[in-house]
Amino acid sequence: MISRREFLQASVAASALYGVSGFGNWSRLAAQQVLTQDDLLRFESFGNVSLIHVTDIHAQLKPIWFREPEFNFGVGDVRGVPPHVVGREFIDMFNLTPGSADAYALTYPDFVALGQAYGKMGGMDRVATVIKAIRAERPEAILLDGGDTWHGSMSSYLSRGQDMVNVMNALGVEAMTSHWEWTLGTDRVLELVDQLNFPFLGQNIFDAEWNEPSEDFPSYTWFERGGAKVAVIGQAFPYTPIANPGWMFPEFSFGIRDERMQEMVNEVKAQGADLVVVLSHNGFDVDRKMASRVQGIDVILTGHTHDALPEPVLVGTTLLIASGSHGKFVTRLDLDVRDGQLMGFRHKLIPIFADVITPDAEMAAVIDAERAPYAAQMEEVIGHTDSLLYRRGNFAGTWDNLICDAVMSERDTEIALSPGVRWGASLMPGDAITREDIHAVTTMTYGQVYRSEMTGETIHAILEDVADNLFNTDPYYQQGGDMVRLGGLGYAIDITKPIGERITGLTLLRTGEALDPAQTYTVGGWASVNEGTEGPMIWDVVEEHIRKLGRVSAEPNGSVIVSGI
Repeated sequence: MISRREFLQASVAASALYGVSGFGNWSRLAAQQVLTQDDLLRFESFGNVSLIHVTDIHAQLKPIWFREPEFNFGVGDVRGVPPHVVGREFIDMFNLTPGSADAYALTYPDFVALGQAYGKMGGMDRVATVIKAIRAERPEAILLDGGDTWHGSMSSYLSRGQDMVNVMNALGVEAMTSHWEWTLGTDRVLELVDQLNFPFLGQNIFDAEWNEPSEDFPSYTWFERGGAKVAVIGQAFPYTPIANPGWMFPEFSFGIRDERMQEMVNEVKAQGADLVVVLSHNGFDVDRKMASRVQGIDVILTGHTHDALPEPVLVGTTLLIASGSHGKFVTRLDLDVRDGQLMGFRHKLIPIFADVITPDAEMAAVIDAERAPYAAQMEEVIGHTDSLLYRRGNFAGTWDNLICDAVMSERDTEIALSPGVRWGASLMPGDAITREDIHAVTTMTYGQVYRSEMTGETIHAILEDVADNLFNTDPYYQQGGDMVRLGGLGYAIDITKPIGERITGLTLLRTGEALDPAQTYTVGGWASVNEGTEGPMIWDVVEEHIRKLGRVSAEPNGSVIVSGI
């Protein structure tokens, strides 16, 4: 008799064939200049339950350029396995065609050239079109949002998340979880949650004073769909008070809490759940480990690490689904749920090609109304770029290099530190740089640019600590984003070493001299989690720098030497 795992493995193989067929069609059709919305949405319905997943939108309402990472290194057991594959390796692993629409959407090679052919991606009006099309075919499809929704744009910053709450209500989201939402502060989060037409989930959000599950946020919610009882359990980002300022939401604590997750799975199973879905903002590797430790989860819709995978990853009998970021993709997952078990599935990662998918008129009107109060400010041109500006990658992006240059220039420092956040749209060579573009890579509620003095020893310790957050072989100890970006410093890193031994060869670039552990250096940085940090806001610093230059050009950073890859 075939086991459930063997059945799901067969479904993975079928999904892979289906997905690759779909991707291959993008290439051929685009080459013939007949890529259509119908082609992108084509899907053979399957089973009795459908899930729609979006995550890490980062408040991007309009179509954008977004270059996928050039570096995404895995360590330990996850070295060289999805999502830690990029570029040509990714293309080969998933049997894609170099230069095709799928290669453009999912990888970085030839991004500028391919962008001219395939255009921008995303836009919540296009996302709305896709979701309405799925619901027209599957009216009971469940739409779930993985969080990092209310943060990442100028309009979201100025409206304190209101624009995104209004848009997601209009979209018909049915549950969400959270991370950057908390940087609006407790009072504002509670205000916005009260306005949602759907639950704000988090089984791991606890009352900090009593160390008990918070009564403000449900652990899970229920859906009766296709004759099946579906439980959706929420998992907020576990390290929110570490990666972000905990003083902004001191009433709450987070954590992975996989023992409680097991309790929640057991609880919903006891209440008759036929399908258990975890809506997670853990990050892919944390979810992979959780899936190996918590029994009974059927599907984890993963977020936080911005991975876009054209196939699910199977851990035991748990499906891990990664739906990308910034509105570039929508996942459709059809499930065959019978006799209280998931027996098979069909999956598609739908690319949101903005020039192919017709904007939904109702959502476009909502978006325009939300942007209208700030449009003149956002659309003002500050300068132009002669080079590709991008962020995503383990160590540095050209946007980050420009930001570090701005900090050193405008704050008169020898060294700049810039956070290794994953969010932020790209710009093509020749593009105008608007104020909105600057905010898309800098906006946050604690963006003050400090100027301080640090010893070489302190700087080394900071880099070692951040590197451990990224390259600890136990994903449960990975507490942040990518590596801190540096201006004025070069170094070597061996990602396989333990903490304290990864970073060597720290060099002050302006002199070529080794960083002296005992010497004090002037350092500028931003996004400090410390309360009371003083200084101008980072977007104002970057804007002033770009205005002075008029035209900017930022090349890839060659001052970081990586080994152990």
